[in-house]
Amino acid sequence: MKAIVATDYGPPESYALTDLPIPQPGPSQIQVRIAAASVNPGDIVIPSGVYKAQAPLTFPHVPGNDFAGTVSAVGPGVTAYRVGDEVFGHAVPRALRAMAGLNPSMTTGALAEYAVFEAGTSFIAPRPPGLSKIDAAALPTVGLTARALMATAEPRADETALVIGATGGVGTTLLPLLSQAGVTVTATGHPADEPLLRKLGAHTVIGYDDDYPTGRDLGLNLVLPTDRLRKAAAAIRPGGRLFTITFPPPRPDMIDRTDLRFELVLDLDGRFGGMAEVAALTPTVSATYPLRDAVQALTDFARDHTVGKLVITV
Repeated sequence: MKAIVATDYGPPESYALTDLPIPQPGPSQIQVRIAAASVNPGDIVIPSGVYKAQAPLTFPHVPGNDFAGTVSAVGPGVTAYRVGDEVFGHAVPRALRAMAGLNPSMTTGALAEYAVFEAGTSFIAPRPPGLSKIDAAALPTVGLTARALMATAEPRADETALVIGATGGVGTTLLPLLSQAGVTVTATGHPADEPLLRKLGAHTVIGYDDDYPTGRDLGLNLVLPTDRLRKAAAAIRPGGRLFTITFPPPRPDMIDRTDLRFELVLDLDGRFGGMAEVAALTPTVSATYPLRDAVQALTDFARDHTVGKLVITV
């Protein structure tokens, strides 16, 4: 099969499209003929070597977490799926098993023509007929994250929120949920992104380097390292909430405040639902690439300002 591989630690420009043996499913696993897969930060960060002490990779490494496709084989003990079933979901590369949650679906890597996944997890589900393969591949990680943010932050009608990094995959999935909840949102983005962000639910769009409005009830950081959130914290009213999906894990001394609820939101265990719930969300897909151009897609994601999700069709 054709697959995108990293042959050593390095940047996405060093990845290559190559031939690999088709992975075969073992007990409680399914093999999926991949139709589409989307790009996520982990596809760049993990092969870069940043976490090689915690989770060393075995090369060649096939990246790719989010996918949509057709079940092409089932392993012993699998009863929930049959060959021909349309599925989508989220999985974690096997090399990251030690960093995964309690009930993960591990994968051989979704940026390939075929991949193997653990079947018994809420992170994989049948693809509803009304959900396209492109959207299904775009949704899993950003949908899980957006739902976890909403469940943890519990935004209420008439509250004000600051969303930092609203143009990414999580932000463009989260904004409609905040709007539906009646929250008045100030979002950060490029000037060219303003029409889209307003359409998705932002009331005000400001530049990344602009001063933040003060007195916000809620802050949602989707992009900045957690130790660079003093400016964001200053925008939150006393007793407000500041949530982040980035690392390092937050500590009060990072923001020089102890009066805020300051937390990392990370749902590795599906506490807030799985793919069945994510399927109801709508992603923003800004570009699609064929598998032969996947290295370019990963490079664009790493080097350029991209909006929403990049999806690779297989």
